[in-house]
Amino acid sequence: MGMEFQGIFGVLLLILDIYAIIKIAQSGASALAKALWIVLILFFPFGGFLIWFLLGPKG
Repeated sequence: MGMEFQGIFGVLLLILDIYAIIKIAQSGASALAKALWIVLILFFPFGGFLIWFLLGPKG
């Protein structure tokens, strides 16, 4: 039972991270800010997504 939950959680996290990276790329932030946000999400998938969701560039 635990393996299925981990697999579903991993796929969900991957989808959320891809969504965040797409939204970052489309944002009006500077190229440096975009690169830093994307690196944060790639190195820390769960924490990076949460930080981006709460503090990331809007718009």
